[in-house]
Amino acid sequence: MTDVDAIVVGAGFSGLYTLHRLRELGLSAVVLERGSGVGGTWYWNRYPGARCDIESIDYCYSFSRELLEEWEWTERYATQPEILRYLEHVADRFDLRRDIRLGTTVTAATWEHEHWAVETDAGDTLTAQHLVLAVGNLTAVKRPDFAGLEEFEGDWYHTARWPGEGVDLRGRRVAVIGTGSTGIQAIPRIAAQAEHLVVFQRTPNYSMPAVNRPLDPAELRDAVAGYDERRRRARESDAGVPIAPPERAALDATPDERRAAYETGWRRGGINALSNAFTDLFTDAEANRTAQEFARSRIREVVRDPVVAEALCPSHTIGTKRTCVDIGYFETYNRENVELVDVRRSPIEAITARGVATADAEHPVDVIVFAIGFDAMTGALLEIDIRGRDGLALRDAWEAGPRTLLGVATAGFPNMFIVTGPGSPSVLSNMVVSIEQHVDWIADCIAHLRERGVAWIEAGEDAQDAWVEHVAALADATLYPEATSWYLGANIPGKPRVFMPYVAGCGAYRRECDEVAARGYEGFVLGTREAQATTGRRA
Repeated sequence: MTDVDAIVVGAGFSGLYTLHRLRELGLSAVVLERGSGVGGTWYWNRYPGARCDIESIDYCYSFSRELLEEWEWTERYATQPEILRYLEHVADRFDLRRDIRLGTTVTAATWEHEHWAVETDAGDTLTAQHLVLAVGNLTAVKRPDFAGLEEFEGDWYHTARWPGEGVDLRGRRVAVIGTGSTGIQAIPRIAAQAEHLVVFQRTPNYSMPAVNRPLDPAELRDAVAGYDERRRRARESDAGVPIAPPERAALDATPDERRAAYETGWRRGGINALSNAFTDLFTDAEANRTAQEFARSRIREVVRDPVVAEALCPSHTIGTKRTCVDIGYFETYNRENVELVDVRRSPIEAITARGVATADAEHPVDVIVFAIGFDAMTGALLEIDIRGRDGLALRDAWEAGPRTLLGVATAGFPNMFIVTGPGSPSVLSNMVVSIEQHVDWIADCIAHLRERGVAWIEAGEDAQDAWVEHVAALADATLYPEATSWYLGANIPGKPRVFMPYVAGCGAYRRECDEVAARGYEGFVLGTREAQATTGRRA
């Protein structure tokens, strides 16, 4: 006997919905969450300016009509506090808290005699037939490793571990290291507080205007009334948002037509402001350059100092690294109290007692903010000592890069499911749309096993190999692998350089998953206590 039917690790969007679906199946489950509250990403990331880059109407659950009707989003792009309140409301609304253990870190999980034994930092061991890893893609913090940090006499913070009570930066000299999505959100807010702000930028990034605004109650009511169709379009789209796909190639349009399309997207705002304008922006370098040039022209129009403007202009293909969404980011560099340091030209050499030393100068500061990101997609999984059949460690199985089937399972690890794992659309999509699809597929799979008396399921090695090759081939047909991005682990020294997301979009991925399930979970290995049956390769 096991303690519960399923153990879920993580109480963010994924973990909460997983618990709800497992309960619907009549299964017992417990969620183990290291934070002192629910919310996952939105519990930990409390830095100034933290906000979702998907419209709030779409960045929410769709499984409950009552939930849709009773929750009223206040802004087009919800802030971290509002999203956290929403998830806390979900936990209360569906009575999920009674099966969630907060302040509990999972340290190890081992497959033993057809069940999982899961160890926690409290010294407890729980057992379950199924293990669902809902740990998130952007949760394993990249630690600052700058020489001399221990000598710094001021205060320093990582944006993903920002104090819940906030930080008073008034009258202080602040350094922000990092200009990815988090930095781009935080920098305008920090600049408005600090006496002086020094931004240390290694790689400039494209950022689209959010065009944020309060949500009109009538607009929200109309969206809810037509939500089934809205969500259907999101599920069938590439990015998981209900926006019409482009129909024309950039190189088939005239320069004036291209500019008009980009202007329209820029006025609309959002993460797909430019990348959704034409069909060939992710496959043709010359087409992509037309969007790059438009974005750079906008930066030059906004930033008054031409030297600073050029330093802020990205050179990589647009959309192949995480495209950011901002509220006043580039305008911030027109402030007299803001200074930009280009660390490609003048690298950071050390943190000193007084501040940050580059090759050219020492910059005295009172506070350092590290906006340096995460060990994305695999980091949170590999932080746990997970061991499958015959003691196989997940970190050894993935030594050359993550290997999954459909992004939800990996060979040698029976009854272990990953929500939005490597090999799925995950970070290239509206995460909530992908999460609901994953959790529904996993719940349906578990129901299938129980109805047929099947003890365990795992990815077949041949099918897994085929899926990994399929994901890589899809990426290689695009411009994505050309960028030095965290999509392929480039921000983590020593991490295998493997492009991890599935790039063909939410709709195509959903169809592939549904086909596998419809063929009796083709490509997976299903086993009973008496015998084992292999269902074959992935279609």
